[in-house]
Amino acid sequence: MDLFPALPRQSWAPTKETLHRFLQIVGKVRLAASVRRNHWWNVPFHLTGDGITTRPCGPLADGTVFTVDFDFTAHRLRVLTLDGRQVSFGLAGLSVGGFHRRFTGTLAGLGISTVPAHPHPFDLPDAARPFAEDEEHATYDPAAVQRYWTILTQVMLVLEEYAAGYSGKTSPVHHFWHTFDIAVTRFSDRHVTQGASVDPVTREAYSREVISSGFWFGDERSYPEPAFYAYAAPEPDGLARQPLEPAAARWTESNGSHLALLPYDEVRTSPDARAEILRFYDSAYAAAARLAGWPADRLCPGGVTDPEERVVPGPP
Repeated sequence: MDLFPALPRQSWAPTKETLHRFLQIVGKVRLAASVRRNHWWNVPFHLTGDGITTRPCGPLADGTVFTVDFDFTAHRLRVLTLDGRQVSFGLAGLSVGGFHRRFTGTLAGLGISTVPAHPHPFDLPDAARPFAEDEEHATYDPAAVQRYWTILTQVMLVLEEYAAGYSGKTSPVHHFWHTFDIAVTRFSDRHVTQGASVDPVTREAYSREVISSGFWFGDERSYPEPAFYAYAAPEPDGLARQPLEPAAARWTESNGSHLALLPYDEVRTSPDARAEILRFYDSAYAAAARLAGWPADRLCPGGVTDPEERVVPGPP
């Protein structure tokens, strides 16, 4: 099995645009039916053995607890309630409007009354059009979605390994439905003062200093092809002049700041792609943490903080 398969953005662009909106429809229900967490950790999807999940949502006013899962092996959406009821339907052949109708009808049939405050795409070109009216996006290629799911799983495992090397406050590894990326974020203890003019989503996300690492599948605005990335917010002076590893990695400008980028196609066929990706994340973190003055003792190689266990024992 090719663990890092090719997936040029143009090869599945219509499917990606449809699937992205499917995820936003379900993600907005998750947002409406979950307890708010710091830095919006309640909002993204988490990975499962066959797809992604909202995790249990609720309890609603009547005590209902429910979960919504995308199954990317059978290509179905499942809605499950804590009392054992379950409804699913296929994803292929549905427009965004058709998916919205099937999903909201499924929720209603299970007695789930959660309604998103703004049932429109977030930060997408058709943000003014309600999901229910979108018949334009209606492509779902199961083979392309399978490749997306394979890549998502492999990147999640790399990010989990990377996350294990830091003992400070760290986000879960999670898949964002608004930006269609997967990421993990390391935090310092320093507060970041932001003005009232900054939108509340950004203020909460970046209320502490962060160094974030992740992967996206490419878009027309930021970077057109799949890539691994890392950034610091706020960005310390001189960050874009710092070296990165491996040689294919580079800094690029993005919305007035800089991203460390490692193009997916430059590393996916490497003999040890996982090691190359970790080198990239580690080099970007080291550069940002050094310039920002983060404590060096937050690193914990191998996920071990017990000083006694760091001594490698000899043969028994």
